[in-house]
Amino acid sequence: MDAHTSTSQQVDYAMDDWSLISCRLETRLAPCFWRTTDQTSSSLAMYSVCTAGESLNTSYLTPYLEPLGPDFRNGVNFAFSGAATQPRYKPFSLDVQILQFLRFRARSPELFSKGYKDFVDEDAFKDAIHIIDIGQNDLAGSFEYLSYEQVIKNISSFIKEINYAMQNIYQHGGRNFWIHNTGPLGCLPQKLATFDKKSSDFDQYGCLNALNDAAKQFNDQLRVLCEELRSELKNSTIVYVDMYSIKYDLIANATTYGFENSLMACCGYGGPPYNYNPIITCSRAGYSVCERGSKFISWDGVHYTEAANAVVASKILSTNYSTPQIKFSYFCSN
Repeated sequence: MDAHTSTSQQVDYAMDDWSLISCRLETRLAPCFWRTTDQTSSSLAMYSVCTAGESLNTSYLTPYLEPLGPDFRNGVNFAFSGAATQPRYKPFSLDVQILQFLRFRARSPELFSKGYKDFVDEDAFKDAIHIIDIGQNDLAGSFEYLSYEQVIKNISSFIKEINYAMQNIYQHGGRNFWIHNTGPLGCLPQKLATFDKKSSDFDQYGCLNALNDAAKQFNDQLRVLCEELRSELKNSTIVYVDMYSIKYDLIANATTYGFENSLMACCGYGGPPYNYNPIITCSRAGYSVCERGSKFISWDGVHYTEAANAVVASKILSTNYSTPQIKFSYFCSN
């Protein structure tokens, strides 16, 4: 890190992963370490972390597996497309990302001491913000082969993996955690187009009740975990961000935010109401792209458009949806 900066390292885990952000916010953005959802694009699945980073005037996070001239001075991104908490040891599940972090945690100070200035020293790890955003892929995958009741029963096992990850990070010096709950799974065009349903399965905004109820139950258990760990992990700061409320508000009040299509993908195939086809997905032969992406919330049926992410990012940074209400700048001044 440059001597004149006052940064903190950011780590992003399983967004459906995590990241590590360095509090040394230079003229760029804090590392975007966020986990993706269940589709193909890691960058678009960063849950507005990158957009939030732009607002923080810091650079994007470098992927841990970046082969060409990686620069980890602002943080590192362990996120991987399709990542989940389970099954374990499946590339690149949350536990594998944690193993990658531990490897990075051990090697970076050593390399820094040998003159490799694109890595970080021990002090950077002490100040790092560990961002974890994972769970939606676990829920989505479970609904493909389990009943609603079975999915709900499995949620506790997903939470245990997140607990394990946070405990592991803490044991290796991590003290700052930024935890996102999961968004309204039942409002994704992908799920709306492919999930078996009848008219009574929808809420007033056209989202699937069962999937959203499962997401809310996951979030309740994650919130309780964060509350428990605040007491258990001494001298730690754990911020819980209600992404569900942020995104559901965006769907429910789409026109207020300037959007015209709240449940239809901009990029895909099939046209209204969802423009999503599991065979002809965005970027596959036959797909089409809308003319005004800024009027759409969903980009490809799973990930949000830049316009939607900008709204989400602004709400994250407002801290109105955070418990406790702590701004990113707090981690760089303590």
